[in-house]
Amino acid sequence: MLIRLLRDFLRPYRAPLALVALFQLVQTLAGLYLPTLNADIIDNGVVKGDMGYILRIGAVMLAVSLVQIACSIGAVFFGARTAMALGRDIRAGIFHRVQSFSAREVGNFGTPSLITRTTNDVQQVQMLALMTFVLMASAPIMCIGGIIMALYQNVQLSSLLVVIVPILAAALAWIISRMRPLFRRMQERIDSINRVLREQIAGIRVIRAFVRDTRERERFGTANTDLFDVSLGAGRLMALMFPTVMLVMNLSSVAVLWFGGHLIASGQLQVGELTAFLSYLLQILMSVMMATFMFMLVPRAEVCAERITEVLDTESSVHPPDEPVSAVPTHGQLELREVEFCFPGAEKPVLRGVNLLARPGEVTAVIGSTGSGKTTLLNLVPRLYDATGGHVLVDGIDVRHLDPAVLSRTVGFVPQKPYLFTGTVASNLRYGKPDATEEEIWHALEVAQAKSFVEQMPDGIESPIAQGGTNVSGGQRQRLAIARTLISRPEIYLFDDSFSALDYATDAALRAALARETAEATVVIVAQRVSTIRTADRILVLDDGKVVGAGTHHELMETNETYREIVLSQLTEQEAA
Repeated sequence: MLIRLLRDFLRPYRAPLALVALFQLVQTLAGLYLPTLNADIIDNGVVKGDMGYILRIGAVMLAVSLVQIACSIGAVFFGARTAMALGRDIRAGIFHRVQSFSAREVGNFGTPSLITRTTNDVQQVQMLALMTFVLMASAPIMCIGGIIMALYQNVQLSSLLVVIVPILAAALAWIISRMRPLFRRMQERIDSINRVLREQIAGIRVIRAFVRDTRERERFGTANTDLFDVSLGAGRLMALMFPTVMLVMNLSSVAVLWFGGHLIASGQLQVGELTAFLSYLLQILMSVMMATFMFMLVPRAEVCAERITEVLDTESSVHPPDEPVSAVPTHGQLELREVEFCFPGAEKPVLRGVNLLARPGEVTAVIGSTGSGKTTLLNLVPRLYDATGGHVLVDGIDVRHLDPAVLSRTVGFVPQKPYLFTGTVASNLRYGKPDATEEEIWHALEVAQAKSFVEQMPDGIESPIAQGGTNVSGGQRQRLAIARTLISRPEIYLFDDSFSALDYATDAALRAALARETAEATVVIVAQRVSTIRTADRILVLDDGKVVGAGTHHELMETNETYREIVLSQLTEQEAA
């Protein structure tokens, strides 16, 4: 997965990668040439006392060193730039893929996990790429070149490499094989900590209201300790790597000096050649050490790459149409025909055989007990989910065949939990219409009964809104969400229990203003409060995912027991009549 991910996202950067490879090759070859020049100076300059030869070869060494430095700087510059671009592109890829997900896929992964995959997981892959371009690219060249140059200096001493390199490779392979499962568990523990933190920060008022601080500290402590335990296990294995490499390096140096001393004593080796061989041995082992550092990053990066690829390979259950219909009549008629919806793995459908016809100029209400499928029904229209059976039609065209942009313009949706983004009142309302004028914004606020409290804000429509709208009340948040939908003036309005946080007076004023504003549009309202929907032209009663009644308030009071029970649980017999 790691190689596939890097191959896919590094394809546009072939030219910078070629420069990195060229610079690394030149600087490594220059580094390999320096010990040979040093040996030449010792054997032909120092031993013979030829100062002119020492200065000439020293100047060559200086020039080679300058070339090595320049190439090293170039490799780091282009390598770092490419690695940062890689991280940017992967994050963008994950973001765009998640944006295409339906609520089903987001729920399957979970918000904390998606955040971790977009940030921490991408960072691990990016770090591996950076270290590869800066360090690892030169390691195989240095290792192979070092072996060749060591053989050139002395074949007998080079036989030590046959023993040294396999021992080091076997030790590192043993350590790395045990690190990979630990890194996978580490990323999962980070997901858990993110999940606990999000719940605790979002639910801080509930925690304090029920005095559950101690329990939440214990929850966080457990998640934190789990991550600590896994990280400690991985850290112990990582700490074992460098001592292993250093032990092999030092024992190798001792062995070379011991055997080399005997060869010098017998006249089979010169002092300069031994010095050069030692340098090449250190370069070989240094390349292995650099590879070791990379191998410490590879297991975790591989796990992260699998988690990233899992997101990128997940197709949304809401597929865009192959040949989208963009030319549609804008009447705003909404129809559901024998609609069924079932979550994957669920024992029974959430909705079964639902039929609904909502016409322009009419208000259609949906009511039912908790869990009867009201919200799910509305979510099918803007394609937050796709129906698993039947058809959802807008102006006679199945929403699965409509161009998403056309569907978005046609259907205005106010969700059950309204969400406001960081910015201002105006920027949030312009989500509905990016080019909306101030007059349009104030008009939408007036209809939504939000004008009075926005006027009282210090900067009016330019007043700041915190993330999620936490600096305004629940009722104000609902009214701003309604204004955001009104400003786009769609043909179909969907209100999913969007008046629940309003007092009765504001609710009544808002519904009266909406009636005038949406007189020619199709309006579908889901509500728990009977007073909100009793004047609707048509009321649909849901029970356990099925339509058990349809008609006006008075008709249902006389003919439908389920509706009558709901009404009488909120109103007296006299009020209901």
